[in-house]
Order: sequence, then C-alpha cells, then structure tokens
Amino acid sequence: MAEPAAQDIGPDRSLLLVDDDEPFLKRLAKAMEKRGFEIEMASTVAAGRAIATARPPAYAVVDLRLEDGNGLDVVEVLREKRPDSRVVVLTGYGAIATAVAAVKIGATDYLSKPADATDITNALLSNGDALPPPPENPMSADRVRWEHIQRVYELCDRNVSETARRLNMHRRTLQRILAKRSPR
Repeated sequence: MAEPAAQDIGPDRSLLLVDDDEPFLKRLAKAMEKRGFEIEMASTVAAGRAIATARPPAYAVVDLRLEDGNGLDVVEVLREKRPDSRVVVLTGYGAIATAVAAVKIGATDYLSKPADATDITNALLSNGDALPPPPENPMSADRVRWEHIQRVYELCDRNVSETARRLNMHRRTLQRILAKRSPR
C-alpha cells in the first residue's frame, strides 16, 4: 500500500505524540516527520496536557498508560481545546473496556502496540465512516512476541532476571531468546 502523501494531511500538519517509551517515541516521531507531520513530543500526561492546552494539534497519538497517569486525560483536553483534532490512542494493554472509553471520550481510533507508523498514519487520516484497510504485511506472531519481550526487557532496565520473572519464564530460556535475531 502506498504511503499517504503529505498533501493528504491538510494545511495544519501539527502532530502531538505522547508516550513514555522513549525509544518508541523517537522512532515514531522520525517516521511521522518523514510522512509530512510537524511533531511535538511529550512523555508524561502533564506535558501532553500542557501542549494540548497551549498549542492544540490537528492530530495526536496518545499512549493509554503513562508513568504519571492515564493518556485519556490528554484526549479530554484535546477535545475541549480542539474538537476537530484526530486522536489515535495506543496501548500495549489492549482491552475492550479501554477501547470503548477512548472512543467515547473522542478518540478517532484505538490501536494495540506494537503498531507501526503506516498503521498509525492510516488511522489518523482515515475518514470517519470507513475503517482503515488492514495492514498489507502484519507482524507475525513470533515478531509480536519478540517485540513484547524486548519492551519488557527495556522496562526492566535490561535486567534478565527481573524480565524473566515478570514474563513468568525461565531465565535461561529468556537469555536464549535475547541472543537470537528478531523474527520477521
């Protein structure tokens, strides 16, 4: 599928990214910038709310669970300050209840992590009634598992024993997984 052209974005290209996963935030910002968006980043609810209040963006991608609270608080401020803003809520903890809450508050779409920049762009730019097309080449189950393990490993400050405990797996098994290349 072809990537959306910069002119599909519209005259206001402002995009707020709110996520406490620093490596993911930087990768997403770079990818979205290549697609023509003008990026502002925040890693906390407080920073996201401050940007949404001072300079409400045309688009936003907000993580649901942040270190200092719930990303839906940022979505509420965006809806108050700029009702036409298109908001996609991301989360690593996908559940029907949170998806319903996000959409009721005014999110345009709801995606589970790991989501790539193309999926996010499609969700941001889709018209209201039509669903974005399914991904052309979705990640394999092995790749999703690998991404999850890597995320938990990073959140545990690259501590193998703590990561293994949190993933409920043997430490040696985790070490073997981490030693291999990522699946496609």
